[in-house]
Amino acid sequence: GDSFAEFPTYEDFLNSQITSMDLYYLEDEELARQLVELGYRGSGEVLKREEFEARKQLAEASRLSKRSQKKTLASAGKSLDTYPFLKALAEREEANKTGKMTSIIFIRDRNSKGQEISGYIDFAHRLKTEDFEPYFLGRKRLLPKLSDLSFYNWETQKSTSNATPNYQVIADNASGLLFKNKRDRKIVNVDPKASRPGDNSTRVPIDSGGQYVQVVIYDHITRRKT
Repeated sequence: GDSFAEFPTYEDFLNSQITSMDLYYLEDEELARQLVELGYRGSGEVLKREEFEARKQLAEASRLSKRSQKKTLASAGKSLDTYPFLKALAEREEANKTGKMTSIIFIRDRNSKGQEISGYIDFAHRLKTEDFEPYFLGRKRLLPKLSDLSFYNWETQKSTSNATPNYQVIADNASGLLFKNKRDRKIVNVDPKASRPGDNSTRVPIDSGGQYVQVVIYDHITRRKT
């Protein structure tokens, strides 16, 4: 393992390099630290402050990746009561991470240029490929991208559709867009006029509290075990 996680600060790291003998001779912890930093004394490898910070960042990055392997939820510990949409995502995060559910999120809103866009997002896939903590902290807004299941810019009329590891897009259908779940092969019909979205699927309109023009979540429970 990386020993850098053990040292909260550079000073702690320098202290770890000072032997009791050093302190006995120098009788001054600050001086002993400076000597270690200058490379005169110490029991281990000498690092400059910048190097220490850089290695500390690496240790943090590896801690984050271990955390994601442990499947810690990005929404854990976040206060989301005033954000109904984020709260709805948080309620679905674990099931989408474990594959019990594959939710499709429909969002209609304006992009940074003020253009109206809409699209369907494969929530489970985005969770795997993106850090959702900034969304749950309110630092970023979740919006459809060109790489999502489907994307449409109403002003430029640019549209894209992409298969994901969970869904195939059936776009040439008379009833509009259909998404076919790759695991259980069930169809999710996102047409708002359809009486129901399909087997094991539920359509849940979300009141985003004015944060988005429109949000609808289609929850699909996957029956087949991976």
